[in-house]
Amino acid sequence: MWDVSSNSKWHTGSGVPIQFRDIIDKLRMCITNGGKVFVGSDSFITKKQVNFATAICIHGDRAGGRYFFFKEKCPKTIYKTLIVRITEEVRRSLDVAEILRNDYGLDSEKIELHIDVSPHYLKEATSKFSEMLNGYVSGAGFACKVKPYAWASQTVADRHSK
Repeated sequence: MWDVSSNSKWHTGSGVPIQFRDIIDKLRMCITNGGKVFVGSDSFITKKQVNFATAICIHGDRAGGRYFFFKEKCPKTIYKTLIVRITEEVRRSLDVAEILRNDYGLDSEKIELHIDVSPHYLKEATSKFSEMLNGYVSGAGFACKVKPYAWASQTVADRHSK
């Protein structure tokens, strides 16, 4: 089961293990200096499993951009359909955002979720889920972006889901 604050599974963008509380310190410093936090998740299917990666990215403060990621392998049998897998990606991102807000006091206005789905008007495979998932995130009180603006999921998390 996914434990978002697990200290053993978070890494810096360069792959160095990092404690979750140290990530929180860096997020707070970023927000204090005018930056923002972006959270996104992605998944990759192999023959036997689904690899999920969740990224917490910071950008906009004087230090530029940094990110941290959490990677987990899950049985493929649980995530057989696209909707189940995409919803799980969003749930993981939302779990992180809610922990940042509710447990660590980060302002939800400074947290933006990135969803790896296409906008509804494009008629891509994930487009039909766009409005539902956007409502899921905005209903929880967070801003949300979809492709092509969802770089935290589409690029950063994607890189680590393989």
